[in-house]
Parts: sequence; C-alpha cells; structure tokens
Amino acid sequence: MSTDVTTFRKEYRFDRLSEENAGDDPYTLFAAWFRLAGENGAIHEPNAMALATATPAGFPSIRMVLLKSFDRAGFTFFTNYESRKGRELATNPHAALLFWWEPLERQVRIEGVVEKLSAAASDEYYYSRPLGSRLGAWVSQQSKVIPDRSVLDTRFAELQAEYSESHPDRPPFWGGYRLVPESFEFWQGGVNRLHDRLRYQRQPDGGWQRERLAP
Repeated sequence: MSTDVTTFRKEYRFDRLSEENAGDDPYTLFAAWFRLAGENGAIHEPNAMALATATPAGFPSIRMVLLKSFDRAGFTFFTNYESRKGRELATNPHAALLFWWEPLERQVRIEGVVEKLSAAASDEYYYSRPLGSRLGAWVSQQSKVIPDRSVLDTRFAELQAEYSESHPDRPPFWGGYRLVPESFEFWQGGVNRLHDRLRYQRQPDGGWQRERLAP
C-alpha cells in the first residue's frame, strides 16, 4: 500500500525576508521571530525544536526537545546526560537546532557547539519544575530498554510515596546544556518555492557575516 503525498501542497505567501528588515544581528532577528511565534495562537509550543546530534563517526540522530531559555550566550535545554543525545554530546559536542513555525511559514536553523550548564544552573531549573516532572527525571533511565510501561508507573508511585512530605534532589545524571551558535539560517517560505534564506556566520572577531542563499 502506498499513500499519495503529492496532494499535501501549500503555497507560501505569509511574508518576505529582506536584508533590510532582517538586520545585521541574528539574535535580534531570532528574538523578534520567536516573540511573534509566541503571540500566534495556532503555535502552542513555539519553543519546541528539533535537536540533531551525531556520533564521532558521523551517525546522526534527531528528536524534539523544548528550548528553556536563550540569550547571547546561547540556547539552553535540559535532559538526561545518559540518554542517547547526552552520550553523543559527550563524545561529539557539535549539534544543530531547528525551529518550525508552520503558521508563519518560517523555520530557523542554528548550528554550534554544545556545553554543559553549571550544576547551579541545572539545580535552579530543576527545582522550578512541578513535582511530577522532578520525580519523572528520577524514574526514567532515558533511552534504555525497559520491559513494559508498568516499570515506569510502579517506580513513579514509589517515589510519590517517598516524597509525599519532602522534595527530591536533582538527579546527578540530569541537567542542562547550552548550544553556542556558530551559524543561524532564517527561512521564510516564498511563492513558487522561491523562498528567502539568510545565513549568519560567526566571524573570528565575534561579528556576523550575513549571506543570502538560493532556495
């Protein structure tokens, strides 16, 4: 059986991306786009992003994670250090992010080097989470094979009882990462598939070189 996917076709007409309205600073442009995505009622998680990592041999993997903060230092997310992405980042700290905001016909690609956040920064975020999420970090041996769902449910119930009157510490195997950008690419969908693509690449002096790419 095959499915005809050619019927899923959309003409992009929302906006144009010019050098004049993009400016010279990718952080400023990202913040503006992110704010607009957050204000768009059809985008329920504008901070959802695909995170691509790879082994030292170049075998890639990708998954959706949630951006938790961004500034000129980089883009932060949290996960289990022993997960597949954590293991890959430990041996190959290069990664890429992708934001896709379909109602705005926009995507942003960001590539760079990933570093671990400090224990203090990971603690601060961990203790701000709902109790269920904090317990969940202890329950899941992320990316490892488990026999069935009941393993998770049973362990979660045990921890709920254990911490009914106290709070768990942050697991030593769970914390934050920051991707420090080396390049940004902003994509705006265009009519006749003539999309606008502007790439910013970090220069040795810390500035950014802006280039237009063919669609």
